[in-house]
Amino acid sequence: MTLDPQPLAPALAAAEAAGWTTVRLDLDGVRGKAGLMRRCGDALRLPEWFGGNWDALADALRDLSWLPDTAGRLVAVTSWRGYAAERPDDWETLLEILEEAVDFWRGQDGAPPLTVLLAEPGAGRG
Repeated sequence: MTLDPQPLAPALAAAEAAGWTTVRLDLDGVRGKAGLMRRCGDALRLPEWFGGNWDALADALRDLSWLPDTAGRLVAVTSWRGYAAERPDDWETLLEILEEAVDFWRGQDGAPPLTVLLAEPGAGRG
């Protein structure tokens, strides 16, 4: 899902008001997998055991025990088009991992959901 950047701040504020943990994963300037993994680790506050590879990211997103126990979790991925253009295969892998994590949490009875939004500055402007 792609959002115009204008509703991003209200969407984050609404999620926080509803008791959700919100995380902004800003990919501005990220052009390689190593940079992406560092940015994911920092933004998602991943634990030290995070190995910086696709499997470790997928495992971490199915855990999330280090995040506060809240009503839900919202990850807003911003400024992603540059990375997607530069590393299309890695971008597709990241999307698959995020989708699998969302599906995993949807299937956990009573567990807080995980929602991922994609937002890009300038999207939707004529």
